[in-house]
Amino acid sequence: MNNRQLFLSHLAQTTDFPLMIEVEKAEGIYLFGPNGEKYIDLISGIGVSNVGHCHPKVLTAIHTQLDKYLHLMVYGEYVQTPQTLLAKALTDTLPQQLDNVYLVNSGSEAIEGALKLAKRYTGRPNLISCVDAYHGSSAGSLSVGGNEIFKRAYRPLLPGITHIHYGSFSDLKKIDSNTAAVVIETIQGEAGIRVACTEYFKALRKRCDETGTLLILDEIQAGFGRTGKFWAFEHFDIIPDILVCAKGMGGGMPIGAFIANKEVMAVFKNNPLLGHITTFGGHPVSAAASLATIQILLEENLIDQVEAKATLFKSLLVHPKIKAIRNKGLMMAVEFESFEVLKPIIDRAIESGVITDWFLFCDDSMRIAPPLIITDAEIREACRIILEAID
Repeated sequence: MNNRQLFLSHLAQTTDFPLMIEVEKAEGIYLFGPNGEKYIDLISGIGVSNVGHCHPKVLTAIHTQLDKYLHLMVYGEYVQTPQTLLAKALTDTLPQQLDNVYLVNSGSEAIEGALKLAKRYTGRPNLISCVDAYHGSSAGSLSVGGNEIFKRAYRPLLPGITHIHYGSFSDLKKIDSNTAAVVIETIQGEAGIRVACTEYFKALRKRCDETGTLLILDEIQAGFGRTGKFWAFEHFDIIPDILVCAKGMGGGMPIGAFIANKEVMAVFKNNPLLGHITTFGGHPVSAAASLATIQILLEENLIDQVEAKATLFKSLLVHPKIKAIRNKGLMMAVEFESFEVLKPIIDRAIESGVITDWFLFCDDSMRIAPPLIITDAEIREACRIILEAID
């Protein structure tokens, strides 16, 4: 059996129509197939490869750590240099009150930890999230997801969850003294790149303060430079109580985190002891890769280039079939009339060497979220292929 047959026979499938792109190597913004195929990756593994595939500095960090040690002990017991240096580097990018990091393996795991932390700290039963939000696929993260199509087959889920509309001022009154936390994507991703205004986020922050509710910002997709700031909340002049990140954090390695004030995080120490546990969270190789990723983003000036690159995409992607482009930095949605119009365009673009995608809750829009290292020349080539695919 060849690799494609083994893939279909023995790997669990999540659709009846996987992309079936066979990858032998990846480097920079490109994926390479076994028969000479070459693809521009315009989705970065869904917002993961912010510094590109196999960045040399990430690989060096991984190789260096491999020679020292791999997994040693469940999280939080041994002093491990990759973890401690990563935690310090993360907090150095953040406001002073976000000074304590809990490392996990993924975005879903980080959401689970953040929800537990909010309930434990406040002693309150209820949670609020947004319509068309996506926070992950584990039971707790799915519970605060905002699309019933993905949830109904798995009910009953967590009780006490109310949904509000992202950007709606009037819905903020639903936040009350029984609300442990509001969990919200700073930029809504799977809803098709929706961006609320600064006034909304300030009103949300004020309402949370008035009711003693913790504000959890999900920056699993939006963090690590994707929007033109290291953290997307920097655009809106607010500070969360708990920040959640993953995806672009690891330079291609699996890692996530939820970050809060040390006083808030301390509730995991008692009643019960070991209030949150992970075996592999903050794996030393992933932590080393993540530290290198932070250094690359800051030292190579990638974040400051994001807005100009996004502007170039928007100036080139002009076509009668394109209805609108929504974005915050290089987190972009190109809107078409319908999924029936969009899907053949995506398929043709892949055949011509450009990988794009659509959104879970917005299937009329094309996802564009390239590695931040993409050059102007590569943007022009990618856009040329997309426009040819449209035609």
